[in-house]
Amino acid sequence: MRTLVCTQPGNFEYLDGITPELKQSHAILKIRRVGICGTDLHAFEGTQPFFEYPRILGHELAGELVEFDNAPGFTAGEPVTIIPYFYCGTCIACRNGKQNCCSRIKVCGVHQDGGMVDYLAVPSYSLVHGQGLSFDELALVEPLAIGAHAVKRAGILPGEYVLVVGAGPIGLGTMQLAQIAGAKVIALDVNDLRLNFCREKLGITHVINALKDNVSEALMTITNGDMPTVVMDATGNLKAINNAFSYMAHGARYVLIGLQKESISFSHPEFHKREATLMSSRNATSADFEHVIDSMKKGLIDPKTYITHRVKLEQVKDTFESWLDPSNGVIKAMVSMD
Repeated sequence: MRTLVCTQPGNFEYLDGITPELKQSHAILKIRRVGICGTDLHAFEGTQPFFEYPRILGHELAGELVEFDNAPGFTAGEPVTIIPYFYCGTCIACRNGKQNCCSRIKVCGVHQDGGMVDYLAVPSYSLVHGQGLSFDELALVEPLAIGAHAVKRAGILPGEYVLVVGAGPIGLGTMQLAQIAGAKVIALDVNDLRLNFCREKLGITHVINALKDNVSEALMTITNGDMPTVVMDATGNLKAINNAFSYMAHGARYVLIGLQKESISFSHPEFHKREATLMSSRNATSADFEHVIDSMKKGLIDPKTYITHRVKLEQVKDTFESWLDPSNGVIKAMVSMD
């Protein structure tokens, strides 16, 4: 079985893997697509928290259901994706319906080996019906669900100004889901290529380049002096996260989607006088997956818009490092296992 392993930061190796055998309450998938996300890039760089090597990457997956146990309603051969956050079911978070932040969570491709393999065994509860979507589309449900969950956490109301910091794949998905919720979205990034993508592909009117524009002045102008009532970070960059505290309106909510290793800092008086709310958004729930799939089926999201680079598994080792270079214009790289 073909297997691509990240053996240490900066290095991949192709190895022969063992084809999994069916276990109780598990399913075996033939992997057809693997989307590359920021977590994979950070793992390659050596900057991903909670990470150990060697590791098989890949959690944005689409595949064919080969065989399964205890998965009522599913059929062998059908296209599926998975919710790649494997949970314990007994901790306080799980008992409260928050399996996305299980205290003993094992994220596929992060805490345990992921989908850059021909065949992958997953818990049957993680299966999600394809509902007629293509393999490309199914591999994009998970990253878009991250944005859907963050939007739900923020409690966005129609007409609110929502600032999304970071126009990478997660940030772009967050922007689109915020638009679906009725928000007036403002995109903030340092890369003009990505800001142009926001304008041209997502129809976002308000874009700000943090390296070229006075961000606070631009936000004051766009919001008629109010500042955004929702700020969402999708950079995982410490400087960007800390700076964005100053962009909040009084009474605003700040949602941290991106993740980095250091401690954040902000002025307590400035935060307090705003009666601001700070929250994190981790992973996504089954309801978020269903919301994204429904939005795709209704034509509110065209997931193929996000795919800018395509490679076969055999090309990943020699190509992966180039995806770290912003000048290459990567939004979403998609690995075909065919």
